Amino acid sequence: MQIEIAVQDPAGVRVALDAGVDRIELCAALATGGLTPSAGLIAAAVEQARAASRPDFVQVLVRPRGGGFVYTPDELDVTVADVRAARAAGAGGVVIGALTPAGTLDLDATAALVDAADGIEVTFHRAMDAVADPLGALDALVGLGVTRILSSGGAARSIDGVGMLAALTAQASGRIQVMAGGGVRVQDIQAIAATGVDAVHLSARASVTGTTSGPGGGDDSYDVTSPDVVREAVAAVPGR
Repeated sequence: MQIEIAVQDPAGVRVALDAGVDRIELCAALATGGLTPSAGLIAAAVEQARAASRPDFVQVLVRPRGGGFVYTPDELDVTVADVRAARAAGAGGVVIGALTPAGTLDLDATAALVDAADGIEVTFHRAMDAVADPLGALDALVGLGVTRILSSGGAARSIDGVGMLAALTAQASGRIQVMAGGGVRVQDIQAIAATGVDAVHLSARASVTGTTSGPGGGDDSYDVTSPDVVREAVAAVPGR
């Protein structure tokens, strides 16, 4: 089973590389669920991955805003452009997701994003957990050429969705990768692995306090990738 870590800065990329993580999901604003990272951050992450001879290591989250996964035509245009930019910058893959107002997969939007990825890996993120028929959605994503899905099994935490994760893995039958993610703790990893999923995903964050930000600067604490948690997570993966 593989392990993916969500990171939001160059230091997090180094932590993941040093710990032997299989890949990263590169994000901004992880505290809000993650948004599209900047061009500079993508370039820095890709440079580190190339130096380590890990061409597929950087998977870029492409999400234009928080507040759900139903996008306007303008937002979709931006997302398609960001997927193309991530590919051009050397990312090994992108992480996307789009739904209709009825809560089903937006097949047209997803097809456009897969087309914009133009051969690099595509992960469909936890928008998967908002659909009423996840098994049917999985089959549709196979048909669109998506590489993997990220799911908590429809639960707030993956450990509480192991039944659906096992069902998704059985439904996938090797046609698409199933990655468990959402509230994953190190102590949950072995039980999640028992479902047969292909990978586990976690953020492995710790909060630190910075200098006083002042009025308008927001909270003076922020999250970083914890080397200790990442090492513990890697060690907890069966077969490592």
